[in-house]
Amino acid sequence: MPSCSSASQINEQIPKVAIKLTLLWLITTVLVFAGLVKLGLWQNSRALEKEQRLARIDQLNAQAPLQLPQVLELLNSGENINDIPLTINGRFEGTELFLLDNQVNKSRLGYRVLQVVNSGDDAVLVNLGWIVGSINRDEIPSVAALTGDTVFSGHVRIPELGIQLQAQHFDKTTWPLRVQQIELDKFSSLIGRKLLPFVVYLDKKDSLGFEKNWQPIVMPPQKHRAYAFQWFSLATAWLLLMLWAKFGEKLGVIKNKVNGTRAQK
Repeated sequence: MPSCSSASQINEQIPKVAIKLTLLWLITTVLVFAGLVKLGLWQNSRALEKEQRLARIDQLNAQAPLQLPQVLELLNSGENINDIPLTINGRFEGTELFLLDNQVNKSRLGYRVLQVVNSGDDAVLVNLGWIVGSINRDEIPSVAALTGDTVFSGHVRIPELGIQLQAQHFDKTTWPLRVQQIELDKFSSLIGRKLLPFVVYLDKKDSLGFEKNWQPIVMPPQKHRAYAFQWFSLATAWLLLMLWAKFGEKLGVIKNKVNGTRAQK
């Protein structure tokens, strides 16, 4: 038989263990709940950003397109030039074409064709549109570079770098060049000219280039709202589950005692 001192020690340890388990339950519950709520708030924030951007695009499209020097003035003054419509009078020359890889259009894999246009002393990268790619990854589409003077309309887009598993290296350059991301500094080094810090996406109505299927916003605000609702729902379900796991058994015991008392009466 265990001694009285051993039993006493066990009885003293039980409250300590219970406190530690309760503390662990509390920390886990709060951290997971807070994380889920934070994700929901982030999705709501993204929805608001998209709504504001769409409203700004509508406002900008109602105005006359700017000329490239006017856009550069806004850029140098620190203004937000993203999505601004503009008209460029420039010249395509050279054979340098960039093919932006992994661009899907109507379930078909392809490329976006990018070429540099010179306008005065400035060089800017232009998105000419989408072309279909080959199933054979070793096969690069045959695309002829545009040449000559031209006037076209488009929209300013500031490139956003996505997640890169490894950095792009261009040790051996052959044109057209397949690229994974738009990195204007690296492109500038390749062509020997300093590119402006934005890309011009051709207007969909412009006859120049290829198929124009780009969208200023890929995921609409409504989808972000739906994701936010899902995260908030998960947070609520998690909280209710943890409360039931902690207090459900005690509530069941109390309910049984109440029912037993009523039965005795």
